[in-house]
Amino acid sequence: MIDLRLLREDPDRVRASQRARGEDVALVDSLLSADERRRSSGVRFDELRSEQKSLGKLIPKASPEERAELLQKAEQLKADVKAAEAAQNDADEETKRLALQLGNLVHPDVPVGGEEDFVVLETHGTIRDFGAEGFEPKDHLELGEALGAIDVERGAKVSGSRFYYLTGVGALLELALVNAAIAQATEAGFTPMLTPALVRPRAMEGTGFLGQAAENVYHLEKDDYYLVGTSEVPLAAYHMDEILDADKLPLRYAGFSPCFRREAGTYGKDTRGIFRVHQFDKVEMFSYVAPEDAENEHKRLLEWEKQWLTGLELPFQVIDVASGDLGASASRKYDCEAWIPTQGKYRELTSASNCDSFQARRLSVRLRDGKKVQPLATLNGTLCAVPRTIVAILENHQQADGSVRVPEVLRPYLGGREVLEPVAK
Repeated sequence: MIDLRLLREDPDRVRASQRARGEDVALVDSLLSADERRRSSGVRFDELRSEQKSLGKLIPKASPEERAELLQKAEQLKADVKAAEAAQNDADEETKRLALQLGNLVHPDVPVGGEEDFVVLETHGTIRDFGAEGFEPKDHLELGEALGAIDVERGAKVSGSRFYYLTGVGALLELALVNAAIAQATEAGFTPMLTPALVRPRAMEGTGFLGQAAENVYHLEKDDYYLVGTSEVPLAAYHMDEILDADKLPLRYAGFSPCFRREAGTYGKDTRGIFRVHQFDKVEMFSYVAPEDAENEHKRLLEWEKQWLTGLELPFQVIDVASGDLGASASRKYDCEAWIPTQGKYRELTSASNCDSFQARRLSVRLRDGKKVQPLATLNGTLCAVPRTIVAILENHQQADGSVRVPEVLRPYLGGREVLEPVAK
C-alpha cells in the first residue's frame, strides 16, 4: 500500500508508475476521489459528534420549556451522527479496497516495458563449449533419470503434471543445497527460520499476492487458508502489527519452506522436467530495514545471491527487471539468471526485490526512532529455489560419461562426494 499523502501531493508520479506497470491509470483518480470522501466524511462526523457533546451538556441545565426542544434536536443529531459514521465507514472501506489494488511505486531507474525489456547489468562465469569438449549436452531430466535422482513419471502418476520425486542422490542434492544455503545465510547474519506453509488471508493480502498474482495461489476454501508460494509471505507477516525499535534493525531472516504455485497461464511452457513445477522447496532471505537503508540492502541481497551462484560455479547474468514484469509489491527487482546449456539461454534462478514500505503499511509493521513511529521497509531475495538450481547444476556440470561433477561448495554436505555417477538400470 502506498502512502496516501504522497498520492495527494504527487498524483502524476503515481499515474506514471501505473502506466509503467501496464496497470489501470484511472484507478489513481478513483482512489483520490475515495480518499477525499473519506477525509470530508471524517470531518463531518467529528463536527456532528462535537455538536452532540455540546448539546448533551446543555440539556441538564435547560429549563423545562427549552429541554423539550433540545431533546428533539438531540434525537435528530443522533440520527445525523449515525448516518455520518456510516458514510465515513463506507468511504474508509472504499479507500482501502482501491488502495489495495494499487501496485508499489516503480523506482525511477527501472527500465520501462514488459517481460523482454529487462536490462542486463552484469555477466559472470564462462559458458562451456560442449562441442569443443566432444559431446552433446543432455538435458537435466535425462541426466537426473540416469543418476537415479529425478522421477517425474511417478510424480505425475501420484499427483499429476508438474509434480516429481527427488530420489537417491537427487534427494541428497536438495539437502546439500539447503544446508549450504542456510550456512551461507547464517554466516552473513541471517536468522534461520522454518516457516508455516499455510497462512491466513491477511498475510497473503498484506504481502501483495492476492492482486495480480492471485491466479497462481492455492486457496483452501473450507478453512480459508492459503498455501504460500514463497516463505516471503510468513516472513513478512512475522512482525505484523508490531512496532520495532530502530536500533534493532536491520532484522534479517532466512526462511526455508515448501512453496506451492498453480502456474496458471504457463500452459505449454517448461513442461519437461522440474524447471517449472507446482511444489518445490526454497531458501529465502528477508530483511526489515529503515526506509533510508532499503536501496543499500537491496544491493546487499543481490551480492549474497551472486556469491551463492558463483560458489555453485554457474555462469549467470544479472538483470534489472522491467516495470511491467514487477510483482505488485516490488519497486525494483534484480534477477540472477543461470545459463541452461540445452535451452541455449539464461533462465531465472534467484530474484531480489525492494518493497520499500509497501508491505509494511499493509501489515502494520512499524519502527520507533525516538518519539517518531513510521512504517519500515521490507526486502526479499531468493537464495536457493531447489529444483531450478538442480537443473542448472546437472546441465552445467555434466560430463561426457553422464556423470555430474559436484561443485566444491556442496561437497562437505554430500559426504565429500566429488562426482554423481549414473546408476545401473
